[in-house]
Amino acid sequence: MSAGHGLARGEIVGEENSLWRYAAAIRVDAAYRVTLGEGFTPLVTTRFAGREVAMKLEFLAPTGSFKDRGMTVLMSYLRSVGVARILEDSSGNAGASMAAYAAACGMACRILVPASAPPGKLVQMRAMGAEVVPVAGTRQDVADQALREAEGTFYSSHNWQPFFLEGTKTLAFELWEQSGFTVPDAVVVPLGYGSNVLGLRIGFAELMRRGEIAHMPRIYGVQAANCSAFGAALDAGADHPVAFAPRPTIAGGIASQKPVRTAEVLAALRDSGGGLVRVSEAEIADGLRRLLAAGLFVEPTSAAGAAGLEMLLADGRIGPSETVVLVLTGSGLKAAQDIADMIAAPPR
Repeated sequence: MSAGHGLARGEIVGEENSLWRYAAAIRVDAAYRVTLGEGFTPLVTTRFAGREVAMKLEFLAPTGSFKDRGMTVLMSYLRSVGVARILEDSSGNAGASMAAYAAACGMACRILVPASAPPGKLVQMRAMGAEVVPVAGTRQDVADQALREAEGTFYSSHNWQPFFLEGTKTLAFELWEQSGFTVPDAVVVPLGYGSNVLGLRIGFAELMRRGEIAHMPRIYGVQAANCSAFGAALDAGADHPVAFAPRPTIAGGIASQKPVRTAEVLAALRDSGGGLVRVSEAEIADGLRRLLAAGLFVEPTSAAGAAGLEMLLADGRIGPSETVVLVLTGSGLKAAQDIADMIAAPPR
């Protein structure tokens, strides 16, 4: 998707307390918007790993994850062109978000999920009227089944639909506005299929195009080492998905095996001056304990970002005088049992 005209601070609708305050830069007619008040999540500064870090609390979105940011724009677009029934595949958060926005605009919704998806996320989807279909196998098996079904139903996958990125790019706008119209030196975000990485790159590039910022923050994507599709591509010197042997990870929300925008995501990380970070299961658990101790109840996928940030601080890729934002993407209520099991186990 090509970049839009960008955003100037004078175009922000100050009285709108959602991401639709940036409607001037969103390429969907706001008259069709389907909104639950998503966006404009808090940006708070706290102590982490011995220093001040800004935390972007995306887990406080209406359905408990950052997916609401992309979903409000995607669903508004689908509504504007008259789509009445949609198909999605999801490991949990995207499906819960799509179920909510489909309910809000009266759209029929069928969601394919891994049979092992967290029960809380499935409850969210079913409670809001979605048809939820468990699929045996891996997350990739679910995606493959969705592609087969797409021959008969409109496939609204957030991983494929470009208007989802029109929503996630507003994360960059918010970081800029909430930081006093400046940007941090670096942004660290968990990385599954890459919609936050791509959204940040698009949003910051649009701000640069309008002369509102002078540089692109470095973007670091964090994957679980047990299931790092982007790491496998880098190791192979490729810009496309390559075969690798995934292992189970507690950070299930970023356990992607064949991300559909591999080249674009790797380019976004590289061109921003950032890069990819891979973290172990023990490091993810330690990151989660640190966040919980700071009063931030997030799911393990978010904790992968914290583990990656700690690594970046320790090895000097983010310097002691540099400003950094950690994006916390999903609520701990999504994975309460996993968190209970983890805190019951002794630290490793």
